[in-house]
Amino acid sequence: MRTGRRGRRLRGRVERMERIEGTAEDAAAGTEDTGTGAGPGPGGPGEGPGRRRGPRPSASLASFAYTAADEEKRRGVRRMKTTATGLLLLVALVYVLATWAKNEGVGGWPGFVAAAAEAGMVGALADWFAVTALFKRPLGLPIPHTAIIPNKKDQLGASLGSFVGENFLSGGVVRDRIHSLAIGGRVGAWLAEPQHADRVTAELSTALRGALTVLRDADVQAVVGEAITRRANAAEVGPGLGKMLEKVVADGGHRKVVDLVCVRAHDWLVQHGDSVMDAVQGGAPGWTPRFVDKRVGERVYKELLRFVTEMRDMPGHPARGSIDTFLTDFAADLQTDSETRARVERLKSEILGRGEVQDVIASAWSSVRQMVIAAAEDERSELRLRARASLMSLGARLATDGRLQAKVEGWLEDAAVYVVTTYRAEITSLISDTVAGWDADQTSKKIEAHIGRDLQFIRINGTVVGALAGLAIYSVSRAFGA
Repeated sequence: MRTGRRGRRLRGRVERMERIEGTAEDAAAGTEDTGTGAGPGPGGPGEGPGRRRGPRPSASLASFAYTAADEEKRRGVRRMKTTATGLLLLVALVYVLATWAKNEGVGGWPGFVAAAAEAGMVGALADWFAVTALFKRPLGLPIPHTAIIPNKKDQLGASLGSFVGENFLSGGVVRDRIHSLAIGGRVGAWLAEPQHADRVTAELSTALRGALTVLRDADVQAVVGEAITRRANAAEVGPGLGKMLEKVVADGGHRKVVDLVCVRAHDWLVQHGDSVMDAVQGGAPGWTPRFVDKRVGERVYKELLRFVTEMRDMPGHPARGSIDTFLTDFAADLQTDSETRARVERLKSEILGRGEVQDVIASAWSSVRQMVIAAAEDERSELRLRARASLMSLGARLATDGRLQAKVEGWLEDAAVYVVTTYRAEITSLISDTVAGWDADQTSKKIEAHIGRDLQFIRINGTVVGALAGLAIYSVSRAFGA
């Protein structure tokens, strides 16, 4: 009878334990459903006159919401809890019956069964405590080192971030992983295919058009104009112009310009002879007779026309030689004479400072922009055809050239290692900061929904292993006469 009372008391304690656990879960679920934990939802008890709604959850909380899939997993956890608790009750009942049979004088097996059942209950209760202590306080008691996940959430996030940083974001790990992928050969073989080259070309064209569309013309024009002006002011143009002019004169390239000037001058004199003679007569003194002024004007015009005609028709004319000498001397002065170079620099500054020149420089961007956009939109444009051909050529080389593959892979490895070593703290802080932003109760419930079913198997295994250990210990004790 005493054993029966002990068995009933034990079953009563276990039942009360399960009721308390179920009540706590239902209360938590009810709190979540009504929204009282993170601010009342529409239509919830928090709404209404005189009630203030809670703060809106952060983006990290919203992304960590408890979903319908989590609720389905939680129902599976409840079923496994029922199974584990049922096994505990079963071994308790076996213990009661075996103890009763032993007390009634049944010999042999009741002692072995009672020992196994008793150890099974101990293992079941110990594992129940261990599993429950991960997510909450067992029976609501303030036992130290319980409710580990809600209380240690931030530390767990920081530890997880450190673990990822040390074991996944180390330079050696990243370098070895990228090297094992053989990215150079794979990318080369992929780019060598015409359809893939077309795709990359199209994507690059889209990106180029987008970038040019986003850029403000006024800003780019200001930058381009300032850059061109600064570069032009910084570079002395005299010596360069002198070398270029010296080479042009040496190669005789200026003679065609002289020929053109002579032809145009001769034609103009032929067509405007009266204007030349009137200009000469208009500059004569007032006391000279008119017929003298007319004869002088005609004479000047004829001599000027004869001179230009001879220059046009005679490549060896002395005036042409004088032009050659002048240009040669001027080219030398541009390179060596400080005064000439200074005058050229002043002239350059005056030209660059004129508003018309600045407008031309600024408008160059608009022309280039329109030209590039039009070429990027046209599939048959020279720009896209050359880009496609270059990509295919690069892909073919990258697929077959081992040295190029090694070089490209080395660049990628160095870049990846630089990123992970330089910004490792920022990358791992994404993990720790995100976990720190989660609600402790929500985190505990979500983790339990995902791994709780496996944890209930720990309770079941603890019951079975405890029973086997108890049976083994009792059997050894009996064997040695304890």
